[in-house]
Amino acid sequence: MAINSATGKMNPEDLGFTLVHEHLSVGWPGWELDPKDIDRKKEVASAVVKMKEIRELGVKSIVDPCPMDLGRDVEFAAEVSDKSGVNVIVATGLYNDALGIPQHFRLMDIDGIAEIYAHEIQEGVGKTGIRAGLIKVASGGIKGVTPQGAGITSAEEKCMRAAARAHRKTGVPILCHNDEFDPHGSKSLDIFAEEGVDFNKVMIGHSCGVGDMRYYFEVLQRGAWLGFDRFGIETICSDKMRMASLIGLLGVGFDRIMLSHDALHCWRGRDTGVLDGMMKGSPNWNFSHISRNILPALRKSGVPDAQINTLTTNNPMNYFK
Repeated sequence: MAINSATGKMNPEDLGFTLVHEHLSVGWPGWELDPKDIDRKKEVASAVVKMKEIRELGVKSIVDPCPMDLGRDVEFAAEVSDKSGVNVIVATGLYNDALGIPQHFRLMDIDGIAEIYAHEIQEGVGKTGIRAGLIKVASGGIKGVTPQGAGITSAEEKCMRAAARAHRKTGVPILCHNDEFDPHGSKSLDIFAEEGVDFNKVMIGHSCGVGDMRYYFEVLQRGAWLGFDRFGIETICSDKMRMASLIGLLGVGFDRIMLSHDALHCWRGRDTGVLDGMMKGSPNWNFSHISRNILPALRKSGVPDAQINTLTTNNPMNYFK
């Protein structure tokens, strides 16, 4: 099926080398009430420079799975895409219980939320006409910021079931934010199974920091995708561990994996400390790290180019088909 990109419809075959989890802008709920915000013209220009840099490294597309409650700006994404030549796919959906899901949605039922998701996919976000190309769901939190061990909360489950129903109506894929230190990939798939979701359309993101082969095998054997999508964020997990897990999975025949950084171009409102702390401990956290450092390291470890092409190009294409 055709993909909704920020600048219009495109074919899955035209995605090319795709980074499946990056962010052009993010803000915690309430950022819009802060008088301090970005210089939009300046940030668009600098984002275009970054996108042109990765385009020259072979990247043709990025997925920006910023949910509707986390500073999503689809017009910003469309302008950057148009000026840089890099395809950008934006998302509908809501974030996790700890840091998102505004009260308006907490008071709605599953089908009401699903209707909004489907509207953003089929008609567009607000009055922009820009259509979402996938659905974001989230569980857990962020280590050091939110409490661990809550499991999938009732609010998160409601949003997951809404995502499942919108997926069934529209066919677009689902991308799951997953807490590396309290991962719920298997439980997420249980919920989606009850709702009749095609697991070939589900990616369990932020899996690369989990480091548990039993967990990886269960998700992959059920037919879902793994997102190894936080390369460069050393404050959460070392890239050495991510590489060890990735090479181990490839070595035993599992390649339903996609790569990215979860990098961020600009923060909406003033930084409340999370971004600054992550950047100080993660000097390689940027959009070009995989192209410049990770892929050469994979080749040096004996991973053939055909397999790298599967991770970076074929898998995103098949996820969106």
